Amino acid sequence: MFNQDFLLRKLTVKGEVSNCKYHSSGHIYFTLKDPSGTLNCVMFRGNRSGLKFQMTEGQQVQVTGSCDVYVKGGSYQLYATKIEPDGTGQLYEKYEQLKKKLEELGMFSPEYKQAIPKYIRTLGVVTAPKGAAVHDIISITKRRNPFVQIILYPAIVQGDEAPASIVRGLKTLENADVDVIIVGRGGGSIEDLWAFNDESVAQAIFDCPIPIISAVGHETDTTIADFVADLRAPTPSAAAELAVYEYQRFANDIEDYRNILYGQLDAVIKGARHELNVRQNMLKAYSPWSRIRDRRMRQAEYVDTLNLLWKQQLLKSKSRLDVRIEQMKGLSPLDKLKSGFSYVEDKDGKNIRSIDQVAVGQDISVNVTDGIIYAKTVSVESGAKLDEV
Repeated sequence: MFNQDFLLRKLTVKGEVSNCKYHSSGHIYFTLKDPSGTLNCVMFRGNRSGLKFQMTEGQQVQVTGSCDVYVKGGSYQLYATKIEPDGTGQLYEKYEQLKKKLEELGMFSPEYKQAIPKYIRTLGVVTAPKGAAVHDIISITKRRNPFVQIILYPAIVQGDEAPASIVRGLKTLENADVDVIIVGRGGGSIEDLWAFNDESVAQAIFDCPIPIISAVGHETDTTIADFVADLRAPTPSAAAELAVYEYQRFANDIEDYRNILYGQLDAVIKGARHELNVRQNMLKAYSPWSRIRDRRMRQAEYVDTLNLLWKQQLLKSKSRLDVRIEQMKGLSPLDKLKSGFSYVEDKDGKNIRSIDQVAVGQDISVNVTDGIIYAKTVSVESGAKLDEV
């Protein structure tokens, strides 16, 4: 019936582009939609000459082609041969209007962005309780740091009830004393992600005192929530990577810091010991005991010098004495006695040098070399003096 219908062989359909994918094979797959329905479309690589621009999400276009059955999927779709722009899509236009409004209010300004804490203990997550997004966040968090607690608020992330549900989730986690919040969902069309382009969600993110990481859709998807959030992650998995520090790396860093600290502490101790030795040596140099020791050493040197000088002086004196002795030997009475002379004394021990000192009958003593001769004066006669003999 599709093949035989003349109208379906060449028709033009107007609608909004959604789920547009440029396949590696060169084919383009997308969906046309309006408020009443959707239509799957494909433009094969051979018909790409009928497309003069790059299609994006939310564009309003006119697609010309044929409608036929896709047997494998059991559905019909439009095989496009020509695509022309037909103005901006309604959703995309709303998106741009809200983006401009919030930007003028300053809600995208960097000065309002909160820093994401480096180390967290509790992670809050606002997303659907089932799906790849929450699974990826939990898996990566447990792998990176099993000690981080995850508090999940099971929010509705698609449909009319989604914005209010996301706002309730943010307020609930705000009161749960979490360290950081991840808000987001997996990929989808612009309609699927539209809850994160809602003004109430943007305002709740902006007002939240807890740092928020947005993780909506795939890397190419951008929503209003991404601009308002404190940090945008390209995917939910990347958001978990950004929010949760890796415990093993943290432990390794602590070990490295400890080794560095021990090394620096050892260096400080060695430096202090060296300084202590220097101070001790300085104290020894200025201490009384050191001065006493130096004085004692100088005293010993003085004693040695004095003994040397004394010995030298003694030798000189001894030499002079020997000379004097030799000189005195010639004047010694003993030597005179040995030469035959004698020494005469009266009874009082006075030397008798003249006859005037002696009377007849007076006792005298005569000292000779080997003794004393006691005698009595018999007579006294004057004669020649001894020094004249």
